[in-house]
Amino acid sequence: MDAGHLRLVLAGGGTGGHLYPALAIADELRRRHPDATITFAGAAGRIESRVVPAAGYPFVALWVSGFRRRLGAATLLFPVKLAVAMVQSFVLLLRAKPDVVIGTGGFASGPVLAAAQILGRRTLLQEQNSVPGATTRMLARRADEVHVTYEESVRLLPRTATVRVSGNPTRRRVGSVSREEGAAHFGLDPARRTVLVFGGSRGASSINGAVAAGAGALAAEGVQVIWQTGEEEYAPLRAACVKHEERVKVYPFIEQMEFAYAACDLAVCRAGASSLAELTMAGVPSILIPYPHAAADHQTGNARAMAEGGAALMMPDAEAASGLLAAVRALLGDGRKLRAMGEAARHMARPGAAAAIADAVERLALEG
Repeated sequence: MDAGHLRLVLAGGGTGGHLYPALAIADELRRRHPDATITFAGAAGRIESRVVPAAGYPFVALWVSGFRRRLGAATLLFPVKLAVAMVQSFVLLLRAKPDVVIGTGGFASGPVLAAAQILGRRTLLQEQNSVPGATTRMLARRADEVHVTYEESVRLLPRTATVRVSGNPTRRRVGSVSREEGAAHFGLDPARRTVLVFGGSRGASSINGAVAAGAGALAAEGVQVIWQTGEEEYAPLRAACVKHEERVKVYPFIEQMEFAYAACDLAVCRAGASSLAELTMAGVPSILIPYPHAAADHQTGNARAMAEGGAALMMPDAEAASGLLAAVRALLGDGRKLRAMGEAARHMARPGAAAAIADAVERLALEG
């Protein structure tokens, strides 16, 4: 670290689940070191290319994508993209000269972390899920530190890796917004029961279909719905709910989720680790519908931990169409159970995750 000036590169994205922990870490380090040079790298055209510049950080777009097992043009192009992304990563790191390179997983972080390790830069990996992703598993052995969310992740990583259980960093304002502020943000009545629905940054078709079938009935019963559909299905779902728009608020993407968590009594969502970390920070009870095709079925493991802790109800994806509406009604009608689930969620939160990882970054930077 040159004369106390901290230089960092963060890599992660492809989905909000990989991106928002990186932003939480960056925000904590920027709070501690206002003059730090912090640069993000991620995939061109994905969520990070929009959200990172809006958060005030320089962003370097890499020509990179995830590996697809089905044979096609994208699969054949993968090695070419990987080679180009590695060259782009070397150029970035040679220019930025970072003290530490931080990766939060996903295909967008792989080339940057691999290049950093080849160049001998300090590297720290942060893993959100109970089953570590492929990028984390491949790079953990040569990383200076690996920070995980769950105790059970430790045994799934190389024994030679330095692994610490720190929790999953969340956006700073999650859990700090009042219900009145949250409801006002969406033009809703804070006194009415409210359900938040989201399927991750890209939406979830099975959840959208189940909610589309029941949104009108919920609205007729006085229930308000805040619904993030994802870009692809937004237009038809928004059109279908126009006559209920006073109580059913439909968005392709919700940037300021802290207001949505504050406004709702119950969330319906997938079981990505970053979403669950934010639900626990906000103390929001939930119905979790794990994505059935997630790598190593890690979302089911995430959801099971929440359900066993009393913070959530877990529902298989195949049952959403027939069972979701009844489950929402049952929970909204049981205020005592909702309060108990909310308290259980809050008890599972790890509010110090970003600070713990920032401490590790500072230590690695000083060690040089």
